[in-house]
Amino acid sequence: MRAAGAFRQKHGRAPAGVWSAPGRVNLIGEHTDYNDGFVLPFALPFRIAVAASPRDDGMLTATTVGDDGTTQHAGPVAVADLRPGGVTGWAAYPCGVAWVLRDHGFDTGADLVIAGDVPTGAGLSSSHALQCAVALALLGLGSGEKPPLAELARWIQRSENDFVGAPTGLLDQTASLCCVAAHVLFVDVRSGEQEQIPFDAAAHGLEVLAIDTRVRHSLADSAYGDRRKGCERAAELLGLASLRDASEVSALPPDLLPLAKHVVSENERVLKTVAALRADAPGRIGDLLTESHRSLRDDYRVSCEELDVAVAAAVGAGALGARMTGGGFGGTAIALVPVDHAARVRSAVLAAFAERSFEPPRMFPAVPSAGAGRDL
Repeated sequence: MRAAGAFRQKHGRAPAGVWSAPGRVNLIGEHTDYNDGFVLPFALPFRIAVAASPRDDGMLTATTVGDDGTTQHAGPVAVADLRPGGVTGWAAYPCGVAWVLRDHGFDTGADLVIAGDVPTGAGLSSSHALQCAVALALLGLGSGEKPPLAELARWIQRSENDFVGAPTGLLDQTASLCCVAAHVLFVDVRSGEQEQIPFDAAAHGLEVLAIDTRVRHSLADSAYGDRRKGCERAAELLGLASLRDASEVSALPPDLLPLAKHVVSENERVLKTVAALRADAPGRIGDLLTESHRSLRDDYRVSCEELDVAVAAAVGAGALGARMTGGGFGGTAIALVPVDHAARVRSAVLAAFAERSFEPPRMFPAVPSAGAGRDL
């Protein structure tokens, strides 16, 4: 375990434990989570691990270890002194988790060493994997009754919204904490109700191909927040608690109408996808994926040229459907691909990127994997 080895190297002792959490792919249901809607993610095999030991002085330190062995250090900082805006950069993520846990009675000081292989900036939720792993580590070091995972996800959302300053929804934290292997997680964000739905693409001769465009983005600095505010304003004008309750949105002004159209139609697509997977018919969801991408591109306007090229090339080469996944403005697309077409789809995507002088994308099968937990 890289995190445990790095902990020994830095602190001269073994950690008390190692906890890890995965990145995620959202099969469908984008930008619906903060509108009280439906989402359908699954966890990836890529994980962020946190090796940790408690401190008795109430201080928190954090060290990250890069793929090349380089390290970044933060702290020591007093957990009791943590305040929103007081920590910036990458250190705001673990410190924000310590801050929100402190407010719920878990104020353990700790030394943390962080390592992992979730690609950063790829729309695969590396920041939430980090936060979820840190949360489990700090809770594991502390005493007292631990919160249910669904509640912990909301705590972590608060740490990112209020401490880091990124207006994210609840999808990513819930996926990282609650997903199980070989399933997608159907979540009704409003009620909190969850259902684990079997998803074995390989048994149907299919794979979910992830296409990391290598276009990086930061949700805290992007137009993500503008979209969220627009949805809130649209719901207000419609006299609704959220766009989850919307059906007829044509009366909205032109700047808000496309946002509402996407949310309404995307929730419908999630429900149709869930119905197909419950019927053990994953081959039927391809068109829904592509329709989702069109909506994200044209109505929600969070795609980019590289994502559009990846989707078009994959579908043109035989994918049943494809879409961007994640917050947008870069990151990763997914394609539902018959296994016997996989090599052709990969070649077509590479050729389309080369034709436009884009950096070659990273591609890999996205396999539903286990959620967060203790490793050591």
